[in-house]
Amino acid sequence: MRKIFLSFTLFLLTLGSTVTAQNNVNKEHNFDVAKNLETFSAIYKYLDLMYVDTLNADEVVGNGINYMLRSLDPYTVYYPEDKVKDLDMMISGKYAGIGALIRYNLVLKNVVIDEPYENMPAAEVGLKKGDVILSIGDSSMVGKDVSYVSNHLRGDAGTTFILTIQRPSTNKKMKFKITRRAIQLPSVPYYGVQENGVGYIDLNSFTTDCSKDVRRAFLDMKKQGMKSLVFDLRNNGGGSLQEAINIVNMFVPKGLTLVKTKGKLERVNKEYKTTVEPIDTVIPIVVLVNGETASASEITSGSLQDLDRAVILGTRTYGKGLVQVSMELPYNGSLKLTTSKYYIPSGRCIQAINYKHSNGGYIEHVPDSLTHVFHTADGREVRDGGGIKPDIEVQPDSLPNIAFYLASTGRDSTEVMWNWELKYIKTHPTIAPAKDFVISDADYEDFKQAVLKSGFKYDRESKKFLESLEKLAKFEGYYDDAKPEFEALEKKLSHNLAKDLDYNKQTLKKVLTSDLVSAYYYQRGSVQNSLQFDKQWKRAVEVLQNPTEYRNILQPSSSKKGTEASKTTLR
Repeated sequence: MRKIFLSFTLFLLTLGSTVTAQNNVNKEHNFDVAKNLETFSAIYKYLDLMYVDTLNADEVVGNGINYMLRSLDPYTVYYPEDKVKDLDMMISGKYAGIGALIRYNLVLKNVVIDEPYENMPAAEVGLKKGDVILSIGDSSMVGKDVSYVSNHLRGDAGTTFILTIQRPSTNKKMKFKITRRAIQLPSVPYYGVQENGVGYIDLNSFTTDCSKDVRRAFLDMKKQGMKSLVFDLRNNGGGSLQEAINIVNMFVPKGLTLVKTKGKLERVNKEYKTTVEPIDTVIPIVVLVNGETASASEITSGSLQDLDRAVILGTRTYGKGLVQVSMELPYNGSLKLTTSKYYIPSGRCIQAINYKHSNGGYIEHVPDSLTHVFHTADGREVRDGGGIKPDIEVQPDSLPNIAFYLASTGRDSTEVMWNWELKYIKTHPTIAPAKDFVISDADYEDFKQAVLKSGFKYDRESKKFLESLEKLAKFEGYYDDAKPEFEALEKKLSHNLAKDLDYNKQTLKKVLTSDLVSAYYYQRGSVQNSLQFDKQWKRAVEVLQNPTEYRNILQPSSSKKGTEASKTTLR
């Protein structure tokens, strides 16, 4: 009994020491907070009272807030009153305006219409790709930047204004009376049943109610005879967590825990479960992902992978495992605040980077050696710390350097691609259906000659690397001995624009085709058209057309080995 009493007494003393130490830590932390806030307030009061120039309080304090947040993560952002609408649009995908993508044309030194959105005010009144924006109401837009023009195009829904443009195809000035309305960016720009009954849904954002759009698209394609589905989440940066839950719930049973969020405060820790009966738990699904698939997109693809409900195909996703909430601030401001990390069904968090703005924004990826093994519902191995690794890795075709420069609107841009596309549109009132359209070889030859005559120039990466290698060889004293080889290589890498245009013909034809089809069939047509060139899409179709391969991918390694052993025995 004495030993028990002594042990219990020692436990109480230890517990008391721990509690005392923790209280001391809390007191020290609270003191540090109060000290620094008081110091900040005192500094600003002296500046405001004695600084040689009058201070702009919004700017000075706003900069202080932003620099404070830069010591945290890139997703915790302060929105003053005049920027709150940007946050609302990010969350909802809605804004009031005319519904058009605009861009700055460097040659014209003016903002132009790049692409009107389908069924939106800009398209309905007849605005077209290439229209030069001259004025909005009584305000001249000549020479203004994109931000300035965009702010004037947006406004309260229901307000009307006169837009004056100049149309390149006729060189005439035209006026349009446009009424602004709430613009909902399409979350599903295109869906449709392709050959062999393979359905395709392109989801480009997780905005409010996007799950309803996905549900409608899926049920519509089921009526049309869809037998399998490709769900495209490439370049989808995420959005609403609840919308991701709703979408996964369409394909998995009710009552499953899909996501857990864990943060500092107990009240922000939540579990998100499937709450309704699914619409289809058996249809084969392939989810397309890439390095720009992030956040809610990773919840969707990762949950479907963890539950062995879909094959994930493409390249490793971005790796954003952080959750933000919007907090109201005094004077109508808002704070988008990172409060927790999310964990998907296997228990893994897929945060891929050291998310703090340390070292001026340095990003540190989690090394593979520090990741941990988790298991899917059927026992397949998956890992944390690096986004969602696809079950089948398929690298996309990369764009050549010349394509970036031709499409560029940078300082040295000649806008030759833009001008050629406008000429093509002027001489072609209609084109083939979106899914079939490709510019002809004759059209490409015409484009090539336009580029050659335009004075277009671009920096070739091979030349840059050769110049860097020469400098290094000279620095280390090897250049003189290797000079003949350097000179011979320089001759072989000499600039030949016509050769470069021929060598990259097929890729450039795809770029031109995509730009043109969007002018005739909007974003919907552009997505549909791109499938004919998309090797990730084609590989997804191959998997869905091969039930044995599809099933084998979703089996754990041990089952696969057993299957192979059975096959060997049968032989």
